[in-house]
Amino acid sequence: MTKQRVVAIVCAIACMAANAADGLVGQVRQWRLGHEPVVVQQLADFTAIPSVAADASGLDSMAHRLQAELAQRGFKARLLQASPDAPAVVYGELDTPGASRTVVFYAHYDGQPVNRAEWQADPFAPVLHSTPDPKSPPVDWAKLRPPFNPEWRLFGRAVSDDKSSIVAFLQAFDALKALGHAPSVNIKVFWEGEEERGSPHLADLLRQNHSLLAANLWLIGDGPMHQSRQRTLYFGARGSLDLKATVYGPLRPLHSGHYGNWVPNPAYQAAELVMDLRAPDGSIRIPGFDRDVRPLTAAEQGAIKALPPVESSLKREFGIAQSEGSDGLTASTMRPALNVVGLQAGGPARAIPATAEASLDFRLVPDQTPERVREQVEKRLQDLGWTVLHAEPDAATRGSKSRLVRLDWNHGYPGYRGDMSSPVSRAVLATAERAAAGPVAVLPMMGGSVPIYLFTETLDVPAIVLPIANHDNNQHAADENARLQNLWDGIETYAGMLGDLHW
Repeated sequence: MTKQRVVAIVCAIACMAANAADGLVGQVRQWRLGHEPVVVQQLADFTAIPSVAADASGLDSMAHRLQAELAQRGFKARLLQASPDAPAVVYGELDTPGASRTVVFYAHYDGQPVNRAEWQADPFAPVLHSTPDPKSPPVDWAKLRPPFNPEWRLFGRAVSDDKSSIVAFLQAFDALKALGHAPSVNIKVFWEGEEERGSPHLADLLRQNHSLLAANLWLIGDGPMHQSRQRTLYFGARGSLDLKATVYGPLRPLHSGHYGNWVPNPAYQAAELVMDLRAPDGSIRIPGFDRDVRPLTAAEQGAIKALPPVESSLKREFGIAQSEGSDGLTASTMRPALNVVGLQAGGPARAIPATAEASLDFRLVPDQTPERVREQVEKRLQDLGWTVLHAEPDAATRGSKSRLVRLDWNHGYPGYRGDMSSPVSRAVLATAERAAAGPVAVLPMMGGSVPIYLFTETLDVPAIVLPIANHDNNQHAADENARLQNLWDGIETYAGMLGDLHW
């Protein structure tokens, strides 16, 4: 690269940063600096509401709280329900005079179940810590004046997945209003209450409210940012399909000394089943499994190559010596995956167990379908000598068939990967870059799963994922946390999408 080229790039970055400081992003940042205690308090208040599937009253309280938050800001807000016993979707809309585009901002307010014994503190009594370690001394932030340390983290269930995105949206809206900056788009809000349960009512709600949800774009506020900590856009997400495989052995547990080497051991067979389906490098041992996979385009491959390298630092962070395959992290998450998320058999007694369970999850990519994957898996196991069942085996089956496995599937959903070169995609990327005052990590697809296909297929509208959570947030695990700098960045990015998005 020539010296002149390097100078030009440095000058361009400096100019971009200066423009951001003088423009909307700089104004929003200054507003946030004066309101950090209010922002953190709102996130803490939201996190304190136990909006998890096991607590219907908590979900209801959260929905009504969010409806009130929107109404206070001038939105036409109401709750949408597919059935009386289903958690409500919080819906709001606000028209902008002169705006020609409508954007729906999606997030979910429900969180994963909790096992209190695994947490360092009550998951619904948010605590601020100065480090990622939940055992570090808590910060009494109520007595401190801003600016807060951006590396501080607030701990609690759903604090980052997804309540941070909801708070970032609300605070960005407040910042624009305080600054007298009108939105650039008509705004609709769709905050779901059962995403962590697989969104069982989402398809019906979208169909029932097709006209109400008419828009030009959905922005999905879910998922973690890139591990480099750069602000991030995903143009899709992998699909999901869960499987519980129950392998049957003897009718009751048997002494391993008296019957080992003679009675088939279902724990060992469950391990065999996993190895029948998955190789050590993560590849899937099903002939033709990749036949339906849509290849990456040249632009998508280029976006992956442009990402900052993070593999070495992640190996140190996770305490691992090597990765499963030879691909980089992002490239590996563009492929289908079969993950072993649980193996269970036996107990403390030295006995051959009666059954063993393998919990598997498949991550699907375009153009795979759950139905086709299920068909391929079952045929593969049958070809390898497994007796595939979908109910408890009876005595006749036990006495005549070997390698018995019961497969219980969830419905699952396909993956989605949008067009990164479309006008709306280019506009969202440009807006994100202005808000970041620099480059944005662009990924063709998120490794995790969100049912984006429902929005794109049911409503015939593009969808782009706008994540703000820190990658090390313990999402779906104990001691979930939100890094403050991610929240600050999220407010600026949402302010850009609300007030500076044009196409």
